[in-house]
Amino acid sequence: MEPRDENREGLGGMANPGRYGIERVAYWLMRLSGLGLLAYFIGHIYETSSILRGEVGWDELMELTSTTELHIMLVIVIGMCVFHTVNGIRVMLGHGGVGVGRPTRPDYPYTPASQNARHKIAIYSAIVLSAIAMVYGSTVLFGV
Repeated sequence: MEPRDENREGLGGMANPGRYGIERVAYWLMRLSGLGLLAYFIGHIYETSSILRGEVGWDELMELTSTTELHIMLVIVIGMCVFHTVNGIRVMLGHGGVGVGRPTRPDYPYTPASQNARHKIAIYSAIVLSAIAMVYGSTVLFGV
């Protein structure tokens, strides 16, 4: 057996969230929220274009979109939008050097700037703000 074979865990090892830090979770959430918002954007264009079928077509579509399932989807879209925005601001500020700290010598073992506590606090803040926005959106959509 080669030394590399013992580290092969396959797809299950890659999907194991325990082996990644919060930075990797933020990376995947950023990508997934971007794809989700793209899908919502395309659906929203289709929905808005249904007004071209007149008042009857618009009313039919509004009846279809007033279901509990689509309200839950809209709550998820609200969370994706807030997370994508706040995390994007965190990434832009980090690339600009804000919150990264003073540069150090790149001696081995190298500690990346993303392990800075400020970045982790910003990631958790993005998640918390998304959850708050989702709770608020659900109270508005469901009238709780």
